[in-house]
Amino acid sequence: MRPDCAPPCAAGPEVQGMTDTQIVELALQAMTVAAKMAAPILLTALAIGFAISLFQSVTQVQEPTLSFVPKAIGVGVALLVSGNWMLHEMVTFTTQLFEKIPTLLG
Repeated sequence: MRPDCAPPCAAGPEVQGMTDTQIVELALQAMTVAAKMAAPILLTALAIGFAISLFQSVTQVQEPTLSFVPKAIGVGVALLVSGNWMLHEMVTFTTQLFEKIPTLLG
């Protein structure tokens, strides 16, 4: 046996980890926050894409690059408008997560 290796401690304190319910709850909260963060950007791109597709089908202009610039501008505006709220939501979630660490570890 190498001198720097210690045998496993049989009488050490028992560490209780997270339960499966806590893991599922935490994952659900993380996915909910992620969906809330993505929603303004995705809905903006969806609405602009739909409007441009409708315009292209009515005017029979089939230019694939026509939708890129309005979508990029729309997503940028959506980020400017909802960025403060998104940052607040992320900070709140992270703060709550850090506050839960002692209770999650037991």
